[in-house]
Parts: sequence; structure tokens; C-alpha cells
Amino acid sequence: MFEVRNDEPKYAFLNDPETKARNRYGQNIELTDPASELRDKSLNINGDTAIGENPNRYKQHGFYFNADNCIGCHACESACSEKNDVPIHLAYRSVGFVEGGTYPDYQRLNISMACNHCDDPVCLTGCPTRAYTKFAEYGAVLQDPDICFGCGYCTWVCPYNAPQLDPVKGEVSKCNMCVDRLEVNLKPACVAACLGNALDFGVIENIPENRIQAKAEIPGFPTTDITHPNIRFQQTRSTHREMTRTDAMPLKYHRDDKEGKFKPVVDEKQGRTKHWNLRKLLTSHESAHVIFTLCTQATVGAFLLLLAGPLLGVNSLAMLQKPGVLLPLLIAIVMISTVGLFKLNMHLGKPHRFYRGFNNLRLSPVSREIAGVSLFYTGLLGYTAFALFDNLFMQIIANSFAFIGVVSGLTGLFYMYKLYRIPARPFWNHWQTGTAFSGSMLSLGAMIIAVVSLSTLPLAAPEVQALLQTLMTIIALGLGLEGLGHLVHARDMQASSNEGAASYYRQVTQYGKSYALRNMLLGFGLLLAAVMAMTGFNLGAGLLLMLSMLVSCAFGRSLFFVLVIPTTMPGAFFWKNDGFVDHARATGLADAPQHGVAYERHHAFKMNELIQTLKENSLKDILDHVKWIFGK
Repeated sequence: MFEVRNDEPKYAFLNDPETKARNRYGQNIELTDPASELRDKSLNINGDTAIGENPNRYKQHGFYFNADNCIGCHACESACSEKNDVPIHLAYRSVGFVEGGTYPDYQRLNISMACNHCDDPVCLTGCPTRAYTKFAEYGAVLQDPDICFGCGYCTWVCPYNAPQLDPVKGEVSKCNMCVDRLEVNLKPACVAACLGNALDFGVIENIPENRIQAKAEIPGFPTTDITHPNIRFQQTRSTHREMTRTDAMPLKYHRDDKEGKFKPVVDEKQGRTKHWNLRKLLTSHESAHVIFTLCTQATVGAFLLLLAGPLLGVNSLAMLQKPGVLLPLLIAIVMISTVGLFKLNMHLGKPHRFYRGFNNLRLSPVSREIAGVSLFYTGLLGYTAFALFDNLFMQIIANSFAFIGVVSGLTGLFYMYKLYRIPARPFWNHWQTGTAFSGSMLSLGAMIIAVVSLSTLPLAAPEVQALLQTLMTIIALGLGLEGLGHLVHARDMQASSNEGAASYYRQVTQYGKSYALRNMLLGFGLLLAAVMAMTGFNLGAGLLLMLSMLVSCAFGRSLFFVLVIPTTMPGAFFWKNDGFVDHARATGLADAPQHGVAYERHHAFKMNELIQTLKENSLKDILDHVKWIFGK
């Protein structure tokens, strides 16, 4: 338990004599039934079995921020970091700001933000390892870094940038509501340290003493519709109609007089000049996801086409079952799939804990994607091992593995699509994500088969020409589907008034030349594949098609990841500013810890360390974990 000082000031203690029954979202503020067995259980903080005596222990608590009083001193950040021993490059609570007007009528609005311990915590439902728990005690959403394996998905889905992915340790941690202080009736450390009395804390919907408002929105704060956050605001001072961000995000907030809310719109702070930005595009933090998604979609597509030929009566595809073609094709599919899975696993902060990705199959689309892709890989390996045997029994086993591979592969791709439909990332939250993934599955899958066929079959044979023309048709369909989705997506993003529009602005400026090249290659590949589908396959044109497809896919999928702008909180010029973080890492400023920037050192995880860990510890851990999952 937290030790209460003898001279603790009165304002540091919780004081909620009366509370409401429901919050503004219609949810019960009382989180348990008075007769529930969940009551009167210790949180076992630091091994202490005592139970807090707060009469409101089982009611939803939340933060209260008075924007009128915040002076931007960052005392709340310092208190939080000191109490929780937070590394200097992270901050569970941070102070950003938006500004409006010009001298002499300049206005700055500070916003202090931490985890909002939401009614509907998307971090909890998204986390594949079940590292998050929403407790009945105070409604706190707590996260266990020891369970986390560092995938960072919670940082994608949270609209408020609350979970912090440590680039050094390769794990996520966040605000814990200072539950140890709450148990002894003290407010969180950040609240007690606030110099301007801007931060307060208590049972949600209670308006603190000498305050008159409890709004759920403020300029720069994302929509509450996604998670129903437990934070309330006061802002009585009038603001300008437009409030801008000082960080690198091309966003500003414009007041909608009809709704009385500030809505995000594009801020063209970077001008309209088009750039390549190839280094940042092709070596981003998410490059492993680029490789994994493309490899997985390609191999699932190739496996489906391999098996679909005989079933659908497509004679040209049926010849792929010949042993001289089948074995090299299966080996190629296995190798490409292995590369994708390896890149994904090594992208984790803790690659040796990969098996924890199956923990949350009930809720997390990430867990379901991992399960689907893993089962697909199992089915693929099993089919590869037994497909060439003529024995009837072996063929039954091979067909069983093929069935597992097809069903799980399609399931894995479906949840791969679902996990990117994130409301907090409007650029991804569009059906075009599905057309892009489906188009890649068809076009890249057919391309794998075409390359293997050219390596193993005589090009001049009429049946080979028929096969290649069929594959060119499938490639054209895949590229056409992808291109159609891109056109509609660009139109919708340009017409939107949210972070998606800002992503589109970056797409046509910061990455404008790369975007244009992707579009040109996509159109060229579609035209070339369609011509060869109608007139016959040509080796030179086929090689040109393959090159254009590979470059187009690499650029397109990389753009998908680097362009997305989350509905996150505004930062400051040096702090919580992605632009400054990139600059600090590129110029060496990150070597000075006072800048609060760290290099992504966990990606230097050595293979021998991984192998050694697996040998010494993880095999037993994996077996115990499997038993635990089935036991649950």
C-alpha cells in the first residue's frame, strides 16, 4: 500500500460524498452488485493483502481537467514519472497544446492527458496477450507489461495515445490510475502535484468543488464515441474558431457552430510540393508488417488457386497437380510464408513470447489472425508432406491438411482485414483495406504460380500458354480490384473532415511522387496483364509485369502504414511530436536523454538470444501455456 504522510494536504484526499447512478453514456457507475463475491477482495498491491476502505471503491472513477487553470508547467508529468519510475523517453501523462489567433490576440490551450480508463477499453479487447484487465475497483484499466509481448496493437486502437510502447524494452506500459494511492483515499500523484488546480479526480460525473462544467470534449480531444472515456473537462474561456497543433500532424480544429464542437480538418502546413521520402517509406517501423501481410496474402492466394483448379473444373489450373510442378510450387509457397511469419515474429518486442498471441481468441482480431495464419501454415506444411503420395490413405491425410489450410487461410485473412478496421485510424477504417488485401491475394498468388510454372514447364506448350493466360486473367482481376478500391478510398479520404483527410494530404505531398509511381505501376500492370490474358503470354512482358507488381506492392503497402494518422492527442514542439522524434533519431539528438527520444533498440534482438531462450525456457513455457489455454 502507499504510505500516507502525516502532513498530506487536504486537497490530495478523495472526497465524493454523493454520486450519480449512471454516467452520460448510460452505464452504471456502480460496477458490481453489493452482494457480489468480487467485493472485499484485495488488489494485493506489492503483496499487501489489505483492502481499501474507500466507500466508493467499486464505482467508476475518472479524471477531471480544468483547461482554464492549466499553465503547462508539466508538474503532473513529472509526478507521474517519478512515482512510477517511467523512463525518460516515455510519459504515462503528457501535456500537449493547441493554439489559435496571432499576436496580440494569441491563445494557447493546454491539455493534460493520461489513460482515461474507458467504459469500453479497446486496448483490452484488442490485446492478443490479455495483458489488460478492467477492474471493478475504481473502474481502473490496468496493464501487465510482463504479459505483453510488444506487438503494439493497443497503441494503434487507443484514440488517446495512452499505452506507451517502449522502443528499448519492447513492451507496453501505461497509467495505472495510482490504485495504490486510491486504496488509502489519496488522489493520483499527477492530481496531487498540479500547481494550478487544473487536474482533479473522483467518481465520474461528479463536478469538483468550485467548478461549473463537466464536458466530455475539448479542442484537440478525439471523439468519445469510440471508447466512452472517463474524463471530464471544464473550459469556460472562449477560444478562437480555429485551433492549430504545433506538432508535425497536418491537423487543426475548427469549431462547428451547429454542434458546438471542434472538428479536425487538414492544416496544409507542409505546402503542396510533392516528395519521394523513399527512406522513410521503405524503412519504417512497420516494414515487417508490410512483408508479413504481402507474403501471407500471396501464399494464401497461391494455395487457393492450386487447390481450386481441380475443384472448379479449370483445366488450365489442373495441370499444377503434376508432380514436376506441384512440389516446387509448394516449396516456394512454404518458403515465402516462412519469411512472412519470421518477419512478423521478429517485429515483436519479445519474439520468444510469440505463443502468447493466442491468449485472447475470444475478443482480439489479432489473436484470431495469428491463429488463422498459424493453422494455414500447418495445413500447408501437412499438405506439402503428403500430397505427392499415391496411397489413398496418404491422399486423405493430404486433403485433410488442404481443407485446414484453405479454411484457416481465409479466416486469417478475414481477421487480418478486421484488425485494421480501427475507428481511431480513419485512413485504415475503410472497405478499401479489404479490396487491397483481396487484390494482393489474387494477383500475387497468381504471380507465384506463374513464376514456378515458367521454371518447370515448357513455355511453348499450348497447355502452358493456356495456364499462363488464365493466371494473367487472375492477376488483372486482382490488380483491378485493388485499383478500384484505391480510387474510391482516395475520393472518400479527400472529402472527409477527419484524420483520414490529413493522411490523404500527406499522401499527395510528403509522399506525392512515391504515390504517383505506385499508381502508374498499378495501372501499367493491370493493362499489361489484361493484354497478355487476351493475346497470349510473352516472357519479356511477363518479367516486366512481375517487376512492376513487386514495386507497386512494396510502395502501396508501405504507404498504407506510413500515411495513417491516428485520432491521437496533440503534442508540443519537442514532446510527443513524431516529426521531432524522426529528426532526433536521424541527427543523433536521441543520444541525449534529455530530449526524451530513444532508438528502437529492441529490433536488434539477436537470433542466438532467441534460440538460447527457446532452448532453456520457452519450450516448457509453451507446453504449460497450451495447457492453460485449454484449461480456460
